[in-house]
Order: sequence, then structure tokens, then C-alpha cells
Amino acid sequence: MTIDYLIELAIREDLGDGDHTSLATGPASAKGKAQLLLKEKGILAGMDIANSVFKKIDRDTIFQPFKKDGSLVRNGEVAFEVEGKIISLLAAERLVLNFMQRMSGIATYTNILVRKLEGLNTKLLDTRKTTPLLREVEKQAVRIGGGYNHRFGLFDMIMIKDNHIDFAGGIRQAIDATTIYLKKTNKDLKIEIEVRNFRELSEVLETGGINRIMLDNFSPHDLKKALELINGKFETEASGGITLENIRSYAETGVDYISVGALTHQIKSLDMSLKAV
Repeated sequence: MTIDYLIELAIREDLGDGDHTSLATGPASAKGKAQLLLKEKGILAGMDIANSVFKKIDRDTIFQPFKKDGSLVRNGEVAFEVEGKIISLLAAERLVLNFMQRMSGIATYTNILVRKLEGLNTKLLDTRKTTPLLREVEKQAVRIGGGYNHRFGLFDMIMIKDNHIDFAGGIRQAIDATTIYLKKTNKDLKIEIEVRNFRELSEVLETGGINRIMLDNFSPHDLKKALELINGKFETEASGGITLENIRSYAETGVDYISVGALTHQIKSLDMSLKAV
């Protein structure tokens, strides 16, 4: 789903056959200005989407940005000013805030974790734990915050997790079946497999045929030991139980990637408001 189409659906959902409150309380031709006021410190995200929302509701709206996506903003600063018909500004207000508050919250928390990795080679990844239909928007916010995107969906990477392994009858069977499937379908997809302990890791190393190993819920101590066993043969990813307090310890092991689902599903929206001027 493209972001433009997502914006159109959001407008249709919110606006319906018209903003009857605004239409009832003010002249349709009256014009005004409003500013997006930041109320707390964070990383700004969603400026282009905000502009698109205003323009899709009323193409004559004038959007003047003062900040860029990825900017560090503080309480009291103004991100943009918008000018146009008052009924158009009011119709767009909540949609703009919904997009920008959530995106900025994601970008802010992502950036906090990214800064914990400074000086190290480990990259921070998001996951598929996103709001349905908002994945592109939320993954964009992760990038704005300095993180990287894992696979977008079920279609662009092979990700063999515990349930796949259990249903397939084991690690070797799951990998072998995947290899056969990719050849049969002529698909060129990277293969990642999840391991939960050293026994499973040993079996993956013996089997091979994959690109990346996800080490799930390993402690930093065990992760370091696992990386020594892998010895650079495959890309590595740590996941599970990783927090703001311990992410640096995980990264210091030398793991290639750390994935954190909380980037997109346990975030606090950044406080901001659209105020008439």
C-alpha cells in the first residue's frame, strides 16, 4: 500500500461526507493560519505526510516548513505553518497530528536506542510488529530515527522461526524444504533462521544453507559465545529481552544486528498541537 493511498483512506475514514462541525460554525470561504507547536523534546517525523494531508484535502493550502524530518526539536518550537481555508485546516488537523505524533514517537525512541550503539558496528532493526496498514509509515519513522528496516512483510525474506521448525519436524528439514521451495519457485530470497539455544545453533551450523542466524533470548554472555561458534560464517541478529538498559551490552558482543519490536508497538507519541495564529 502506498503512502498516498493510505492518506486517502485516512481522509475518507475521518471526513466521511464532510466536517459538519466546521461547516456549521464558520463561513466556508474564511481563511486562516495555524502552526504545529512542539510540546516536548524529540525527533520530528512525518512532515511530508502532513503536507500531503493538507494538500489532498485542499490543494490551495500553503504549507511552510520550518523543520525537517529527523530534526531534534524542543518544547515551544514550531515545525511548520499552514495557511488556507479554515474549514480545510480543521478537517486536516487530527489526521496530521495522528500521523506526526506517532511517527515522531517512533523516531524518537529509535534514536535513543541508536545513540546507545554509537561507536559500534551493530545496526538496529525494527520488526513486523506494526499497526495494520500503517507499516510503511512506521518503518519510515524508524529510518528517520536512524534505525534500519527488517523485512517488510512475509513476501520479501524467508524467516524460519520456532513454529516453522516445529511444524517442519526439525531444523534440517525446515532448511532443506526451504531450499527446494526457492529453487522450485525461482525466488531469490535471503534465508534467516531463529535458534533458541546452543543445541539448535549447532544443528544450523552443521546444516548451513542460510544467510543469517537470529539468536533469540540469548544473554549477552551466551551471545558472545554463540558468535565465537558462528565465527563470521553467517550474519547474526540478536532479539528478545533487549531493552534501553542492556542494548549496549548486546551490541558490544559484535553481533551484526539487533531487532527490537518495541520500536513500533510500544511507543509513546510525541506531544504536539496545531494552533491557530
